[in-house]
Amino acid sequence: MSENILDIKDLRTSFFVEGSEVRAVDGVTFQVPEGKTLGIVGESGSGKSITALSILQLIERPGEIVGGSINFKGEELTEAKNARMRDIRGNEISMIFQEPMTSLNPVYTIGQQLRESYKIHQGLGKKEGTKRAIEMLELVGIPSPAKRVDQYPYELSGGMRQRVMIAMALACRPELLIADEPTTALDVTIQAQILELIKELQNDIGMSVIMITHDLGVVAETCDYVAVMYCGKVVEYADVETLFENPRHPYTVGLLNSLPRHDVDQDELIPIKGSVPAPDEMPTGCRFAPRCPHASDICSKLPELETQEDGNDVRCWIYTEEWDGEKGVAVYDREHTT
Repeated sequence: MSENILDIKDLRTSFFVEGSEVRAVDGVTFQVPEGKTLGIVGESGSGKSITALSILQLIERPGEIVGGSINFKGEELTEAKNARMRDIRGNEISMIFQEPMTSLNPVYTIGQQLRESYKIHQGLGKKEGTKRAIEMLELVGIPSPAKRVDQYPYELSGGMRQRVMIAMALACRPELLIADEPTTALDVTIQAQILELIKELQNDIGMSVIMITHDLGVVAETCDYVAVMYCGKVVEYADVETLFENPRHPYTVGLLNSLPRHDVDQDELIPIKGSVPAPDEMPTGCRFAPRCPHASDICSKLPELETQEDGNDVRCWIYTEEWDGEKGVAVYDREHTT
């Protein structure tokens, strides 16, 4: 494995509402190797976006990072001053947010918004900033970039606005790009183009990428490593091939079983029963136990994230000596879904 550009340990981010603490991110640990792509997957409400915002110190009240470590190239970001974080955001670490229309300012032109990064981080004037902005728009595949640079967000299509967001994120050639659902609400053709664009730019610049998504197809196509999140916790972490060939956690298996497959006869998809609990109604012990087909008495206690023989980090009692349920549970069978 390459040296890690980002190392997160036991990250905890909570929201304090009406005198109670809601743990949105509850002890998250993962690494992002240099030049590689980490996919973070999970249903809505799993804590994926809050984890990303925590990295950039963009959590606003009543939210707060209450513990853990975010180590970026040897620098502890949880201890970084506001001025230092402003230097980092958009320069060393950039983020593509989910909604391009709400992320772009509707009263400023595309060029004005792109020039801001060059002005803040590189001290460029209007003329040079506009030149760079046009170059970036051309780089991300926007036609007639010299014309588009003077247009407003509402004058562009959804796919073009998403490309503008990518151009803004990559303007200063960051070392780490966080892409939060970068293809949401885009048609399949545009999705493929956006993902291919990110991959090409990653190879050109040599940056690392965190790809946040609920789409395991995107993960298989673009990622080197995967962190599966559920209810604010990482329940499985592995390289992408190992995870798809031999997923360990019942939640990961449930996500895979809910996907259409072409290698076996399959009359219908198998959904995960139940739904993600509300943040203020988390079960004690294993968060997934109420929905897990293998849950046993011991699941009333919370398991640790432990490394298995095949390299997967898994948070599940099934793979421990303390397991008191059915022995020899076949969590995932590639021939017959469980």
